Amino acid sequence: MNIRQAQGADLHGIWPIFHDIVKAGQTYAYPIDTNQAEAKEIWLDSPDQTYVVEDNGKIVGTYFIKTNQQGPGAHVCNCGYMVASAARGKGIATLMCEHSQEQAMTMGYKAMQFNFVAATNVNAIRLWQKLGFAKVGKLPNAFLHPHQGYVDALVMYKWLA
Repeated sequence: MNIRQAQGADLHGIWPIFHDIVKAGQTYAYPIDTNQAEAKEIWLDSPDQTYVVEDNGKIVGTYFIKTNQQGPGAHVCNCGYMVASAARGKGIATLMCEHSQEQAMTMGYKAMQFNFVAATNVNAIRLWQKLGFAKVGKLPNAFLHPHQGYVDALVMYKWLA
């Protein structure tokens, strides 16, 4: 597997992953009808950097990294990760999270924060904890899951420096 910085032309490989995950409405707080132009702005244009994971030349995962807050909070970054459904269970999320932490430190960040992890996303929570992230906050009933109704959202954090 190869991780590289995304280019504009990678939208064709990122979009199906983004669309499937967002349309399901189970993990990200983006509107389920987010279109491709909006996805490009969210995932490719707004973040500081976006990366893709390729397996035999096919994009199977993607993540972004951006500053979480400005000013006195600018030393903390935020990331979002997505893995193609057919590629799950192959360690791609682990690979991306480890890579993102290395990139974050290279970019001068001291910490990483996940702002809004749906409490129902147990696989992600387990992985983030395994990789050293702590649950530092809980937002009661902050995420409207399409099948389970209102569920908590977690804030997770790791000091990198």
